[in-house]
Parts: sequence; C-alpha cells; structure tokens
Amino acid sequence: MTAPLNPPPPPHHQPPHDAWQAPPAGYGLGHQEDGPGMKTELREAAVIAVAMAVGGLLLGVLWWWLAPHVPLVSDDTTVYLADTEGEQAIGVDGTFTLLALGLGLVSALVVFLLRRGGGIALVVALTVGGVLGSLVAWRLGIWLGPTQDVVAHAKEAGKGVTFDAPLELGAKGALLAWSLSALLVHLGLTALFGPRDPDPFESPYYPQTPQTPQTPQA
Repeated sequence: MTAPLNPPPPPHHQPPHDAWQAPPAGYGLGHQEDGPGMKTELREAAVIAVAMAVGGLLLGVLWWWLAPHVPLVSDDTTVYLADTEGEQAIGVDGTFTLLALGLGLVSALVVFLLRRGGGIALVVALTVGGVLGSLVAWRLGIWLGPTQDVVAHAKEAGKGVTFDAPLELGAKGALLAWSLSALLVHLGLTALFGPRDPDPFESPYYPQTPQTPQTPQA
C-alpha cells in the first residue's frame, strides 16, 4: 500500500482573531451623533444668557410686587423702624431668593428640553445669565419701589406718619441664587435623562472573545 504523492491540503485554518485589531474603516462615522459646532454652541449660549437677563425684568417686577413693605416713621429729627420687632427686612431678601430659585429651575428645565446634550457653553450661559438676570431684577425692583431719598420721603409723609422704606437687598448672596439653582437642576436633569455614550463593548464591530467549548464529562 503506497501513500499518495500529493497529500491533500490541510483544512482552511482561520487565524486567531486579534482582539485589539482596529475597527473597520469608516466605523463610527455613522454611529456617533454629531453635536453642534463651536460657533453654534456659542451662539446658543449667548441667546440663553440674554434671555435670562431679560427674564430679570420679570423677577424684578415680582420682587417689587410680592416683597413685604418695611414701615418707617419720623419724628422730624430721626427716621426709625415703626416695628422694631418686625421681620419685613428679612422677608424682602427671602422673597428675592425664593423667586430667583424658582426662575433658576424653570431656566434649567427649558434649556435641557431644548438642548439635551448639555455642554460647557450651556453651563457658562446659565451661570452668567443667572447673575445678569439677578442684577437686572435687583436694580429694577429698587427703581420701582419707594424713593431712595428717605429724608425727603419722611418730610413728605409728616411727623409720626408711617411710610415705606426703600426696597433693598440686604443679603447680596441672593444674587447668586438664580445661577446656583439653574446649574444644580440642569446637572440633575442631564445626569438622569441626558443622552448616554454608546458602550464600545456592545458594538457589533467590537471583537468578542471566543468561548472555549466544554467537554462533557462522562
């Protein structure tokens, strides 16, 4: 019995798959969501900051309308508080702070619904816009409120007649309430409902480690 001179070629053997090989050319170009360009982000951030600054007009009107009045009285020589134990001055600051926190929540919700992707530009816009809106509201409320010339107001009211003190913001830290509220709410919404980056290990192009077949035990 003789062996064949030309043995049959060995069966086709697949080379082991390199787990670190590069993905196919063009992979990821059609699977990644293209975000807006830098110019678009900056333009949107500017619009958000301006809109929040304009929204400060609403905050100023609401503050002037809802803030408690601080009563003053004069005896022709001195102007003093009519109610020394009253908490109206604290209520003025508290009203501004609560209104600013509420507007910060609304601002963050609107921005998130319009741009779920987030981004540094939006964070900066919420911060700057909140501060600008608070400054506008502060100055507008003072302008709408009673005159800042307390002496002239006391002379106009007369001796022993109660009149309203100028609208003042004693706690200047309240000017940051709008920005802080907007940033915290936007961060929470983005963390809970924002888009997620695709997991590369779940990609069909990512090589999977072959499973070694188990030999059944006798």
